[in-house]
Amino acid sequence: MKTITIVSVVDVVGALTTDSLENNIYLLDNNKNGGSSELATETLKTKVNKGDTLLWTIMPMEPESYSAIANIEIDKAVCEPKQLTYEGSDVTYWSATIKKDFIEAPYSIHFKLGNKEHVVKPNKNSRPALIGNK
Repeated sequence: MKTITIVSVVDVVGALTTDSLENNIYLLDNNKNGGSSELATETLKTKVNKGDTLLWTIMPMEPESYSAIANIEIDKAVCEPKQLTYEGSDVTYWSATIKKDFIEAPYSIHFKLGNKEHVVKPNKNSRPALIGNK
């Protein structure tokens, strides 16, 4: 069992200008050696095992721009992401533990971007996914 961090690098200005995450988001994780693929794309495939802990964080390309993960939608039988806050700060992240073996679990990340807390949803045709071992 290991902890896998998934980072969303977001071009906030680009996403707000186009009202789309297409070509404005780059998903990365720290599990390339463990089998993850499509790193630095919006269709990241994160390889996981039952019992692994996932941490989702966000990094805006423009540090002065507001950005946060608003929600993560995934099959609750696979994992149930919860929003948490780093102790002593107001910085949030999302965490979940893989509950069972499975083949593939696509998911959506919803973001609050800019000063109006605009929610931008990923393109349903190009969703990231967790890849299991079943």
